[in-house]
Amino acid sequence: MKSVGVVVEYNPLHNGHAYHLQEARRMSQADVVVAVMSGSFLQRGEPAIISKWERAEMALHSGVDVIVELPYAYSTQKAQTFAEGAVRILNHLKVDCINFGSEVGEIEPFIRLVYFMHTHKDAWDELVRNQLQAGVSYPRACMEAFNSLDQHDSILSLSEPNNILGYHYTKAIIDSDFNIETQTTKRTSANYHDPKVTDHPIASATSIRKKVMSEKGDLTGIKHVVPHVSMNILERYQHQYGTFHSWDLYFPLLQFEIERSSIEQLREIYECEEGLEYRLKDTISNASNFNEWMEALKTKRYTWTRLQRLLTHILTNTTKQEMKAITTEPLPYIRLLGMNPKGKQYVNLIKKDLECPLLSRFAKARGTMAAQDDRIGKIYASPLAMKGNIAALKRDYTMSPIMIK
Repeated sequence: MKSVGVVVEYNPLHNGHAYHLQEARRMSQADVVVAVMSGSFLQRGEPAIISKWERAEMALHSGVDVIVELPYAYSTQKAQTFAEGAVRILNHLKVDCINFGSEVGEIEPFIRLVYFMHTHKDAWDELVRNQLQAGVSYPRACMEAFNSLDQHDSILSLSEPNNILGYHYTKAIIDSDFNIETQTTKRTSANYHDPKVTDHPIASATSIRKKVMSEKGDLTGIKHVVPHVSMNILERYQHQYGTFHSWDLYFPLLQFEIERSSIEQLREIYECEEGLEYRLKDTISNASNFNEWMEALKTKRYTWTRLQRLLTHILTNTTKQEMKAITTEPLPYIRLLGMNPKGKQYVNLIKKDLECPLLSRFAKARGTMAAQDDRIGKIYASPLAMKGNIAALKRDYTMSPIMIK
């Protein structure tokens, strides 16, 4: 069976995602679509709007055949580490190719750029260092360094988030010498950060979340931009738990965590660097909500996304030592979130050759990554538990993979 892999967040799954799945299957002529999806917290350092189980269900009703989890240790990282973790998992799952969305829709520029950057690595590193010393953020430093190198080549724009991730997927495959073909689908209409939902049937996930939160959970305004099944699952989640997840839901917990932690404890948190622990302590007491605090916290050097990732690690008490232990060791397991009959057939076909266990029951997981994943699931569910849904705390531990017939 031929398989195509996709790396996703589905926060939530919308019409643009459904189009990508359709195109990935068509372009690859694959029998099976295998998705690796971020769990409870995402690459931009924010909680998923609904749990990974509901998002996996959306995926299985929209064209995905097998879906597994991208662990927290990779899902909340900068683009390079995020991509490396996802590609490693898809390689373990024996996919024949990977398809990602991009603004250009052609794979050759990504491949050329990987080799171009290999050739100019030393010069690029020096340019980045110079930019950082000038006080700019790391993403901006990388962009300025790239523009300096690429001013006569115009290989590919790295100003777009999907192009950046696509570059790192391609680089991870080439650097690791994986036998995986790369393909890309051109994004349609909405850009990654488009702030508003319009009358067009394609909208960005960012605009969809903003619309839902600004309307205090009213889903009427997004009906035309998400598949029917996504709408049903969002309505069901809202009815069951009475809320969607955003930073505002976790801000009291985060505030308490920072207030109770010492400077030394904050310094040990992953991505807490260059004295940020003092800035956190100095500003946290005066903020009444998350956005207000972020406006006070961010600087030219520290982007909103960079800070959100740090705050996610503070909320989850994720230390530098723990992250190093997980990301420098071989992957201990892959967690299966769901599959349909075709996906089950594929899993049965590859299972005997898997070097990394594919877990359908989390109770079997052991080690540092398992302890982290268990903790993350409970922290994600904690606001629901405080509203009376105590069973939500155990859900991640007890859930079996979703089976779609």
